[in-house]
Amino acid sequence: MIIENLHKLCNDETIQITDHALKRCRERNISLDEIKDCIMQGEIIEDYPDDYPFPSALVLGFVLKQPLHVVAGISDTDLWIISVYHPDPEKWESDFKTRKENKK
Repeated sequence: MIIENLHKLCNDETIQITDHALKRCRERNISLDEIKDCIMQGEIIEDYPDDYPFPSALVLGFVLKQPLHVVAGISDTDLWIISVYHPDPEKWESDFKTRKENKK
């Protein structure tokens, strides 16, 4: 997936938020404007072309200088927000693009 595909659908009329993502946004005090900023200013760091029901991607953006991850999928007409969170430094390298390997 390319970021421009997400950009084309990133507006109030085409954004759909899953119940899971909406719940997480409320818990984490993340607004729709912050999600849109992340998608419009961010970059795809992981691509999930075989996700069901729509191909999706993990986007990293910085909103108010804080890292934000948004998992978004696209259909022909809608941008689906699947999950939203601030990446945990215990699970992500300092660039917030690379997952830390499980150390046993």
